[in-house]
Amino acid sequence: MSKSYKIFSYIVLILTALSMLIPFLWAVSSSFQGESQIFSGGINFFPKPVITSNYSEVTTTLPIGRYFFNSLFVSVITTAFQVLLAAMTGFAFAKLKFKFKEIIFILVLITMMVPPQVNIIPLFFEMRELGWINTYQGLIIPGIFGAFGIFMMRQWFVSMPDSLIESAKIDGCSYFKIFWKIALPLALPAIATLAIFSFVSNYNAFMWPLIMTNDDALRTIPVALAAFKGSFRDTIEWGQLLACSVLALIPVFAVFFAGTKYFITDILSGGVKE
Repeated sequence: MSKSYKIFSYIVLILTALSMLIPFLWAVSSSFQGESQIFSGGINFFPKPVITSNYSEVTTTLPIGRYFFNSLFVSVITTAFQVLLAAMTGFAFAKLKFKFKEIIFILVLITMMVPPQVNIIPLFFEMRELGWINTYQGLIIPGIFGAFGIFMMRQWFVSMPDSLIESAKIDGCSYFKIFWKIALPLALPAIATLAIFSFVSNYNAFMWPLIMTNDDALRTIPVALAAFKGSFRDTIEWGQLLACSVLALIPVFAVFFAGTKYFITDILSGGVKE
């Protein structure tokens, strides 16, 4: 690889990163500005003066603490069940032998091709029949099963040496004990990666929480932001809206940085073969 090609690659990567970072920096900067500063023209990353009232006002305008609790509670519970079920199912597809295993796995993969919007109406009717409209279980249960997570965990467990399984079986371990004591600890990078993807997806979910809730006490952050924007009609408080948006990003960043070590390990391990 020539030096000029490396330089060109770095320039492209830096420009791509900046194109994604600039909108976020603008949102953070604008959350510390008044209306006149935001719409003064151009992009101002260093506001003068710095206005912090947007953050204090948004916490009094909205029950933002309740919205954060709803989003975190739904996302954490959904992610925990989704990762656990995906790991158990992926291990079964990778290491267990049973009839029609390949056919069942293909059927699971086919569900990944079905747009989620197709399932919204049937799921809504199911939730209504169960009496789960405006409930946490209605927000959580439909999201705990995911074909992508099963596929991802299955691919990880396939790469795990069969000799570990055979040795554990000789020592008298059951498949459940093998999974819990051997496979699961070894799969921590994949589990952390799946947990990050799952948490971000559930935390940012908008359509399903919007359909399932009409009670303000059960609103999640994305739905609350949309309602906040709509409640002001022609006089949207953009500074407060941006402040609320910046606050909503904190849990996502926290989860990502907490799992960065395992996330990078999982990516690097994908390019290493025995």
